[in-house]
Amino acid sequence: MNRSTLGVASGRAGLLGAVALAALTALAPASAKTLVYCSEGSPENFYPGINTTGTSFDANSQIYSRLVDFERGGTAVVPGLAERWTVSPDGREYTFFLRKGVKWHSNKNFKPTRDMNADDIIFAIERQWKENHPYFKVTSPNHSYFQDMRMDKLIKSVDKINDLTIKITLNKSDAPFLSGWAMEYAGIQSKEYADAMLKAGTPEVIDQEPIGTGPFYLVQYQKDAIIRYKAFQEHWAGKPKIDDLVFSITPDAAVRWAKLQKGECHVMPYPAPADLDAMRKHPRVTVLEQPGLNVGYLAYNTTKKPFDDVRVRKAINMAINKQAIIDAVYLSSGVAAKNPIPPTQWSYNNAIKDDPFDPAAAQKLLAAAGYPNGFSTDLWAMPVQRPYNPNAKRIAELMQADLAKIGVKAEIKSFEWGEYRKRMQAGEHQMGMLGWTGDNGDPDNFLHTLLGCDAAKTDGSNVAKFCHQPFEDLVLKAKSISSTAERTKLYEQAQVIFKEQAPWFTIAHAVQLKPVRKEVIDFKLSPFGRHSFFGVDIRE
Repeated sequence: MNRSTLGVASGRAGLLGAVALAALTALAPASAKTLVYCSEGSPENFYPGINTTGTSFDANSQIYSRLVDFERGGTAVVPGLAERWTVSPDGREYTFFLRKGVKWHSNKNFKPTRDMNADDIIFAIERQWKENHPYFKVTSPNHSYFQDMRMDKLIKSVDKINDLTIKITLNKSDAPFLSGWAMEYAGIQSKEYADAMLKAGTPEVIDQEPIGTGPFYLVQYQKDAIIRYKAFQEHWAGKPKIDDLVFSITPDAAVRWAKLQKGECHVMPYPAPADLDAMRKHPRVTVLEQPGLNVGYLAYNTTKKPFDDVRVRKAINMAINKQAIIDAVYLSSGVAAKNPIPPTQWSYNNAIKDDPFDPAAAQKLLAAAGYPNGFSTDLWAMPVQRPYNPNAKRIAELMQADLAKIGVKAEIKSFEWGEYRKRMQAGEHQMGMLGWTGDNGDPDNFLHTLLGCDAAKTDGSNVAKFCHQPFEDLVLKAKSISSTAERTKLYEQAQVIFKEQAPWFTIAHAVQLKPVRKEVIDFKLSPFGRHSFFGVDIRE
């Protein structure tokens, strides 16, 4: 989804962070392994169920575990707090079998008297689901992901079978359901802790001073300066390889890079493109990179002339020099997109050929469609920077120049971001740029959410207003079955139809870039852009 990144810190806060970090280093035993991550901002809170920013998810994901997880560095769903699960033949009943002996953290407010059990899982679900739940409105009633994914409408019941077994019954089969529970919003909190704080009249404490079952527990948080964690020795999947984890909150990319060079931090996110050459040449730094789980695109409003004609859409696709856009705007941070899902997404159809850059063929196709002299159109450009689109205005200018060569006069338009999205969802545009970052590793999150008929309605995310029944039938069928192999075949066919119908000019997938000190061992890039440090080690 279109998720933003939080955090602006003052110079004073940066100084405090440096002081706190120096104090931590001075206090740490010589043998302790400390990894410092130069994060870009402060978390909103320590309750993942109401957060939407990567900054907050990164701070939370060290603390909490989930029912299921994504494999390190991938999108496959693997066991988490549930060591196994079964799904009924009709895809409507999920039974989760929980691990035995999973320990909770403790803090000055609370010492757990029991291990994690079914009551905690049910608490985590009902807190987001039931408006009469005592914790529904604590901190915030806006459980964005739970509601955005329509979990509130999808779940019929959640039943405790015994202390280590729960059954979730759905109103209808939904293939992406399981991967939804591996997302950060689904971190499991302690019901016993919640009950104790409710009784004490301070329910908000569980979101400010968190207790989880994750690999690290929170030691200190100073807003805009530092987050300090320690390894949880009793973590159910084993003790982390590092002893101390520090988030040194550093909003400025240039300052993060300076700290990385000096060894004051070991991993940094979101490098400035201008610094990448220097980073790649630095003897103590490795730049990890892979295509991100995202796509930037130009959507054609398929309900408006002349874009209701597939020949016109195909002609525009062939008239725009995609590689020139990548070279001029994305530099080394983007790869050309040919499909509506990124190459890191399972079911990606690599056999599909992209539309060639061929202005002469584009002109012939326009003439065949009844526009031998071209036509006039608008071209909407996003007013904000996003990983999948670093400079929409510049991209629009390059497109405008290419289109002029085939007689198409494009007028560039833009609005304030909220207004821009609202107007595009209402279908006011003829052509307009948007993009998407995947949330749960499921192709449905792109193909149905962005190109399905339901989403083509006013206020939906399908801004191409594309509703093509052969495509719709494939993605709906894929959503309703559980076999990944069968779903892959359906999604591969859907991508062929997408390319034939051309509701978008697919621009690029942003490359995820992560400068890391060479003493860091086994840090894995997350396709979702998350930063997790369980499994990571550091050389002395």
